[in-house]
Amino acid sequence: MQDTSILGAESHPLHLHGFNFFVVGQGFGNFNPNKDPANFNLVDPVERNTFGVPSGGWVAIRFLADNPGVWLMHCHFDVHLSWGLRMAWVVQDGKLPNQKLPPPPADYPKC
Repeated sequence: MQDTSILGAESHPLHLHGFNFFVVGQGFGNFNPNKDPANFNLVDPVERNTFGVPSGGWVAIRFLADNPGVWLMHCHFDVHLSWGLRMAWVVQDGKLPNQKLPPPPADYPKC
């Protein structure tokens, strides 16, 4: 998640529903895909479900998308939702039984 196009003094506390994730990197300014990943912590990163994107900066997260459904990621400052600081992750069924959505009940109303 990168934040350099939004002006403001505060960081953005972002929350991801449905998952915990690992914060593998963060920085200020624009993320540089050729340089920044070399500094990622892939050994013992912090596990979270909410993280702060620093003002004018970025955060890199890593998670296993094994919980099917549509999951909201959003800033915890409500006014920032109207600024577009929200997104939905669409996670499809996995290969294992515990990675699949069950079918709807037989008596579930049809559209």
